[in-house]
Amino acid sequence: MKKLMLGNDAVAEGLYDAGVSFVSSYPGTPSTEVTEKLAEFRGIHSEWAPNEKVAVEAAFGASLGGVRAFSGMKHVGLNVAADPLFTMAYTGVNAGFVIAVADDPGMHSSQNEQDSRHYAVAAKVPMLEPSDSEECYEYAKLSLELSEAYDTPVLLRLCTRVSHSQSLVETTGRATPPEKPYSRDVPKYVMMPGNAKRRHPLVEERTERLRELAESSTFNSVERGADAKLGIICSGTAYQYVKEVFGSSVSVLKLGLVNPLPVRMIEGFASSVETLYVVEELDPVIETHVRALGIACHGKDVFPLCDEFSQNLVAEKLSAYLASPVVSPQPPVLGSELPTRPPVMCAGCPHRGMFHTLKQNGVTVLGDIGCYTLGAAAPLSAIDTTLCMGASVSGLHGFIHAEGNASAAKTAAVIGDSTFIHSGITGLINTAYNGGAATVIILDNSITGMTGHQQNPTTGFNIHGDPAGKIDLEALCRAVGVNRVRVVDPYRLGECDEAVREETAADELSVIISRRPCALLKTVKHSAPLTVVPAKCKQCKACMKIGCPALSMTPSGARVDATLCVGCGVCAQLCKFDAMHSSQTDA
Repeated sequence: MKKLMLGNDAVAEGLYDAGVSFVSSYPGTPSTEVTEKLAEFRGIHSEWAPNEKVAVEAAFGASLGGVRAFSGMKHVGLNVAADPLFTMAYTGVNAGFVIAVADDPGMHSSQNEQDSRHYAVAAKVPMLEPSDSEECYEYAKLSLELSEAYDTPVLLRLCTRVSHSQSLVETTGRATPPEKPYSRDVPKYVMMPGNAKRRHPLVEERTERLRELAESSTFNSVERGADAKLGIICSGTAYQYVKEVFGSSVSVLKLGLVNPLPVRMIEGFASSVETLYVVEELDPVIETHVRALGIACHGKDVFPLCDEFSQNLVAEKLSAYLASPVVSPQPPVLGSELPTRPPVMCAGCPHRGMFHTLKQNGVTVLGDIGCYTLGAAAPLSAIDTTLCMGASVSGLHGFIHAEGNASAAKTAAVIGDSTFIHSGITGLINTAYNGGAATVIILDNSITGMTGHQQNPTTGFNIHGDPAGKIDLEALCRAVGVNRVRVVDPYRLGECDEAVREETAADELSVIISRRPCALLKTVKHSAPLTVVPAKCKQCKACMKIGCPALSMTPSGARVDATLCVGCGVCAQLCKFDAMHSSQTDA
């Protein structure tokens, strides 16, 4: 049966049809939908793990126990999962195990633009890279077979455009292979130095066998063009861009198995064309391999290292080989320049009140990864740093020691509930254990917000929405050594101000839990929107300091968009002239 599918959905369907039985992931754009789709298949076990390291370790355990397993994450998540990955390359697997990692060229929703192919090379594990939804489906199935045939975890590299684009997929239906019985094998699975030393040569032998596979596998193929002058080596989305620009006019070596890369196939292809180009997004991984073979080629001397590619970019850089120039459609000329629309926190976002309080108190804020990172943007401008998941808490401890403990009175860390569970707990333990006097603010919006409202261990529900164990954040903080723990409602500015002043002034570690559910949750009941009394509005713009998208300033005064306002009342607390009222009250 053929159907139109997102790349991520196609990966999920392929894994399911190939008999995956255990799924453990951590949400991260653009990978999240793979696991969400798998969770719809109730015949298998699916879960959100606290972080990517735990997810991979749990999936490895399932593979060890004899069932096919999967773990999904975004590129920065693979940094967290790298510890088990590198050693799993030595132990190998029992049943098939696939890790999907979604890169984000262009950084649509990421803090860096790293290339996950380096992990495949460094860990010495195979990596497949599909170029459309059909290949997402097929490669997902084949990756499990490859994993079992070569006794290795397999990386499946996605990217934003493949994950979130649709194309036709022909599915075959589920076929569940028999479970593989677990057999105790200490030399294989216990990676103490003596055993690991004996496993390393096996990894190198496997790499050579995989390299031979790369020479003849259907993953890699040559598409001969009408003109032998130009040859292009590419993979993934770059292949789609090349084909859209050139069609069948040039020869293309399409690589689906991007680690390990073939040798003889590349040499033969290079010798059949006059000029060779490597078209690949981000780093010159393929190009470096080609040049190491002593083959002259063009790559990053023509194409950029940064940002994602496009058909127009390929056409521009290789215009000399086009029969006729490609003319990009010109955007219409407007009478005036449109203002930019940077992303902002939603109307009624519970984090807004806390960020306003921190700014008003002149607090230096170490931020973290989540939708609350938008607190760094004007007019709130309340965050000073953002590094990676959990770094706010760990970094704050070092920052205060470097600046001197007196700086603690004007310093705090902010971290979301999901991110705190992911990797903030250990930073808090470190601060408590080493006697740090810091203030950590957990922004508890009762969901994993940035990636689309996934459950986490603080919400009380699992991936299916069923009741599950719920972490008591107050008890957890006290258990790791924090004596000062208090909960505030970020809609109440006075309450927030008092808590921030008192806790940052304390000479010991403290935690403020800013608790209010995400305004976009379907379970949240909102108050009536506010209205502005024109006669009372003095146009002082105090209400505009919180950057709420429901508020605007007109020549006649402040205006509230009733279609956006959730009646949180934060802006009303800033108005000294009592100009803002509930529309329900006014009625």
